[in-house]
Amino acid sequence: MYDTYESPLCSRYASEEIKRLFSQRTRIETWRRLWTELARVEHELGLPVTAEQVAALEAHVEDIDFELAARREKEVRHDVMAHVYAYGVAAPEAAGIIHLGATSCYVTDNADLILYRDALRHIKRELLGLAANLAAFAERYRDLPTLGYTHYQPAQPVTVGKRASLWLQDVLTDVQEVDFVLSCIRFLGCRGATGTEASLLDLFDGDGAKVEELNRRLAAAFGFDRCFDVCGQTYPRKLDSRILNVLSAIAQTCCRMATDIRLLQHDRQLEEPFETDQIGSSAMPYKRNPMRSERICSLGRYLMADAANAAAVASTQWLERTLDDSANRRISMPEGFLCADAILRLSRNITARLQVNEVMVEKSLMEYLPFLATENLLMEAVKRGGDRQVLHEVIRRCSMESVKEMRAGKPCDLISRLAAAGTFGMTEQELTALLVPRNYTGRCAEQVEELLETYRTQYEVLPERDEEISV
Repeated sequence: MYDTYESPLCSRYASEEIKRLFSQRTRIETWRRLWTELARVEHELGLPVTAEQVAALEAHVEDIDFELAARREKEVRHDVMAHVYAYGVAAPEAAGIIHLGATSCYVTDNADLILYRDALRHIKRELLGLAANLAAFAERYRDLPTLGYTHYQPAQPVTVGKRASLWLQDVLTDVQEVDFVLSCIRFLGCRGATGTEASLLDLFDGDGAKVEELNRRLAAAFGFDRCFDVCGQTYPRKLDSRILNVLSAIAQTCCRMATDIRLLQHDRQLEEPFETDQIGSSAMPYKRNPMRSERICSLGRYLMADAANAAAVASTQWLERTLDDSANRRISMPEGFLCADAILRLSRNITARLQVNEVMVEKSLMEYLPFLATENLLMEAVKRGGDRQVLHEVIRRCSMESVKEMRAGKPCDLISRLAAAGTFGMTEQELTALLVPRNYTGRCAEQVEELLETYRTQYEVLPERDEEISV
């Protein structure tokens, strides 16, 4: 395994579940199940396929001779026909009816639809696991005041839980989009070389009702309630675009969260998990780099770029079929799912043990709170008989002077300056007593609770899972 290239998504990042789903074995077993079900339905509808042939195919779904298929493909230069041959060798009594009335896309496209549907269900479970972590975190810290930022500059206070609720809301939006894409997936069925079902119509002696019934039964056998209304030889590639777009949206959500964590870890307010023996830097032993959050951002860039593949494919389909989509889709679609899975595994791992340094949170907030509270101080002074315009000018002048001192490395002395000005009618102690952080966070706690109530009523709360992540 060390002598040939292997995708890092397989060797380092993605879960065993998603790798198995897109493995060659799962794909070819799905092809064989499709061939078996086609033969079964054709037998049931009166075509010259026997029950014994169907049973033979069913008995040999899993014993795949990959080496035989590979040798055959070198000869015929066609992967589907190579596996038709290998399946026929495994079940010789059924060799003559395998693939009856079908095109290659009957197995390749229908298998892809099955795999993508199952992969999206897996992605949804991972999203809900991430949502559960964030919901617990947001609830725990719903009323812990922290410095807010706009333009990455100090702004009005928020709460740690309110900030996490922004991440959670994005995750729930992604869940909704995954549900929508799942609802759009249809079965291709057995539609023929140009989507006209002409071959089947010929097999059934012109009985269109039997053709429709065959596709209905095939779709139901694989858990689909309907086929696409119309198609060419393939299913509409617009679906691939929808799928990669929603995976890209997940990357956007997780990258945004990871970037916030990286910024806050720089200020020592939050910290992603750091193991006892973890090494942060080969040169600087003291480092505690936010490696996992950085990895999310790195993988996210790849996945967001990968979405462009599906747009290019969908926009360049020629008439009823062209094969210039095949090589691209073999890479971009599975890799997109593996990348989304990797991002979500990392996101779940981080959020399960995300640390809040409450001392630093308070320190950062209190350093700027005197400036952020000046409007409230002004209102209080007016209540005590002060002139609003005069007070505003005093605040402006004292603020500029205090900031100048802070730039020289001195602590914030704004409150003492305001008290010394004598226009507020309050002592320094009285002004300081007004600096209660929770008085400046508005409805943050209530907003968190409102989002959590929506979350609880719509989604099952999954247990947290702190999964080991390969470094």
